[in-house]
Amino acid sequence: MRLIFSLLLSTACVLAQQRPAVQKETIVVTGAFEPVPLEEADRSVLAFPVRDQALLSNTLSDFLRLDPSLDLRQRAPNGVQSDLSIRGASFGQTLVLLNGQRMNDVQSGHHSLDIPVTLESVSRIEVLRGAGSTFYGSDAVGGVVNIITELPESPELRLRAAAGNFGVNQQRGSLTGVSKRSSGQLSFSRDFSTGFAPNRDYRNLSFAATTHTQTSVGSSEITLAYSDRPFGADQFYGNFNSWENTKTWFAGLRQSLGEKTEAAFSFRRHSDLFVLYRDRPAVFANHHSVESYQTSVRRREEISPNARLFYGFEGLHDSIESNNLGKHDRARVSGYVSFDMRALKRFSFSLGLREEVYRSADSQLSPSAAAGAWLTPHLKLRGSVSRAYRVPTYTDLYYHDPANRGSPDLRPEHAWSYEGGLDWNHSGKLRGAVTVFQRRERDGIDYTRRSAADIWRATNIQNLRFTGVEASLQARTGRASEIDFRYTGLHGVQNALSTLQSKYAFNYPSHSGLIAWQTSIGRDLIARTRLGVVSRLARDPYAVWDVYVAHTGGRVRPFVQFTNLSATSYQEIIGVRMPGRGIVGGIEVAYFGRRR
Repeated sequence: MRLIFSLLLSTACVLAQQRPAVQKETIVVTGAFEPVPLEEADRSVLAFPVRDQALLSNTLSDFLRLDPSLDLRQRAPNGVQSDLSIRGASFGQTLVLLNGQRMNDVQSGHHSLDIPVTLESVSRIEVLRGAGSTFYGSDAVGGVVNIITELPESPELRLRAAAGNFGVNQQRGSLTGVSKRSSGQLSFSRDFSTGFAPNRDYRNLSFAATTHTQTSVGSSEITLAYSDRPFGADQFYGNFNSWENTKTWFAGLRQSLGEKTEAAFSFRRHSDLFVLYRDRPAVFANHHSVESYQTSVRRREEISPNARLFYGFEGLHDSIESNNLGKHDRARVSGYVSFDMRALKRFSFSLGLREEVYRSADSQLSPSAAAGAWLTPHLKLRGSVSRAYRVPTYTDLYYHDPANRGSPDLRPEHAWSYEGGLDWNHSGKLRGAVTVFQRRERDGIDYTRRSAADIWRATNIQNLRFTGVEASLQARTGRASEIDFRYTGLHGVQNALSTLQSKYAFNYPSHSGLIAWQTSIGRDLIARTRLGVVSRLARDPYAVWDVYVAHTGGRVRPFVQFTNLSATSYQEIIGVRMPGRGIVGGIEVAYFGRRR
């Protein structure tokens, strides 16, 4: 309790003063078996600081939309329900992690972004673009999103309230206590809206608690989280005034055993209540309940000062009870080994292999290799090749309604991914990158039909190939100002679908780009603007412009957020329109104690 009461003695902290003239080195843990500096990563990895940008954002979606290679297809704003695709992969082929623990839902990939922790709990988001099954197993075909909830380094209290058009009403808060050997945080988030259209209302409610303790054995971290999300789902799955309610429970434990070994365990429960007609719930309703348990032990060995060996095992068990999908369960176990070598601060090489057994006699092998070389002190060449796979969800296998049918005989998807890139860094003030990639899929899973009169059927399709290019340029134009240009081009080919209609595979953005600019105005005012342009295959392009402004000095910090300032009429998922011009304004009251 002394840790909590010490927050009342804390003094104001100015956020702008936390932006030093010298850029801090970014350390990433995604796409590697141990933390490495971002510039030393041989894979295409991005890191988005969340805690430092809290007043310039509303949900995690605001950060995911800062990279055009991440195709965020929202059915409603503020993270109500979204599908995430990376480099043209399906939403089921994108793996979502919370502190390295799987959040993908075995019922359906539609629920993988039901993240129960609050925005105030999140420290940063890391994204691995490209296959990651060697590191994380099934589902990491297109890439990986890792949401990381490191605790603040000093005691703090934050309370935030906001309101906006469309009946938006928000309250958030977090309380952090810190002592010499332990720290903890409690946080909550409440986000209501009456909706920008009939039957598009929502209510997001989340609670999270995290504790970190250092003992003679090692560090321990426990995360507990819960979210409840009822929302109007008009037109979400067809011409129906539907309604849905999803709930998520999560408990995770990470324990280091000395300096070389870490063990982890997590439990996730997710429920989904879907009503086809909100005004007539008895006509058609589905209720699904999923439980997942996962455990892992990871270890590293130093072979020499420049070489390390990583190995470990993981286990996963999931089950579902559903009036539509039935009652099923399955288990997977896997083992992996990886060798990493770095020499002369100029060359790096890694080679990894994972074997995952998902049924008594069925397994998937996921090898990968990556290398990097600094051609000059400012120019790095990198490349990688890897294999990934995905086990079908229970919806893919067993779902049925008047318009859709699953298939119990589906085979797992698998794909080979190749990429090569150049990274350029001119003293941290000017940075650029170009990456060329290709993914070749076999047994890809999609819903197909021959004509509009047929129903959609889950099918394995062959010889899908996606080829693309990513380019970026970031310039620091002042001590606290940066402008960011990014572009992703993508082209998909699948000859066998020439006589079939595809429901998901060919809705990818063929061209996607953005311009983002962030700056400090004076001592305490910060602003960020983002203009994103998307051109989906066989659809008209559209642009969305957002602006965020916040005052970061003192204890009371007002902020205002403008979304879709251009009032663009657009759909990220066909048939589900998104809101027009929106505004949310509010204040945050913040107290900070001294770092211990």
